[in-house]
Amino acid sequence: MPAVTVENPLTLPRVAAPAGARTRPVLAVSTAPTGFEGEGFPVRRAFAGIAYAYLDPFIMMDQMGEVEYAPGEPKGTPWHPHRGFETVTYLLDGTFVHRDSHGGGGVINDGDTQWMTAGSGLLHIEAPPESLVMSGGLFHGLQLWVNLPKSDKMMAPRYQDIGGGQVKLLTSTDGGALLRLIAGDIDGHRGPGITHTPITMMHLTVNPGAEVTLPWRTDFNGLAYALSGRGTAGAEGRPFHMGQAVVFGEGDALTIRADESQESRSPNFEVVLLGGLPIREPMMHYGPFVMNTHAELAQAFEDFQAGRLGTIPADEV
Repeated sequence: MPAVTVENPLTLPRVAAPAGARTRPVLAVSTAPTGFEGEGFPVRRAFAGIAYAYLDPFIMMDQMGEVEYAPGEPKGTPWHPHRGFETVTYLLDGTFVHRDSHGGGGVINDGDTQWMTAGSGLLHIEAPPESLVMSGGLFHGLQLWVNLPKSDKMMAPRYQDIGGGQVKLLTSTDGGALLRLIAGDIDGHRGPGITHTPITMMHLTVNPGAEVTLPWRTDFNGLAYALSGRGTAGAEGRPFHMGQAVVFGEGDALTIRADESQESRSPNFEVVLLGGLPIREPMMHYGPFVMNTHAELAQAFEDFQAGRLGTIPADEV
């Protein structure tokens, strides 16, 4: 980690908050509990315990791994349904194969992002390829759930496969931080992800002792999650480290700083920054469905049980 980098960040466009920008204060730091997902791969529930008022339009995020599998150990998910939101799978290390009940599918590798809009619903499966199962190896990634407004919840499913080479690479004013802009706009630069709900998603690599202050839309919320390493958030220097999430308050800039000393296995501070325009609609989440009312959740389960979200392909049964 990370898979997408550059030898000399100073060759990249530089991003900085304007003079006089109001840096967002840190409202809270939380530690992600650990668990297991799918067929048993380890995850950290990045936003567990954070009030939805601070997350909206994001629903949840899992850090998958980081885990070094022995031969025969790699695991994925069984076939399962989704309706009413988008999943964003960002892979840092390893390979995942996706297939769905509508005939779609693909492979994502180191540095790639797959953006799946579940919309009206489908069945899908995510699994390591047979070659990785046989050999074992490093697996590490994120899966983010982004809510859809009521007007888009029943839209037709769609996909965006964003290769690692498509992300917009940027740097801080002194080259001490590398920014990978996956979706949204920052200081006039746009990431490749196309979103229904306006959001910003980026992965920062901050060198030991370096600091970056980025402009941030005042109408967006602000969240940070540490993938590895340790540092601080906000002008007040609130400490956080691997497996911890930061909730920012109001303002028009975000500050992240890496500690001078990092772990030998994580030489830099790796942070995901997220911001989005709150939808501010009722959100009902149960299992794989995210709707606006309990009645809509019940309808989603009924449609799934009746086979209206698709059927598992015959060669997978």
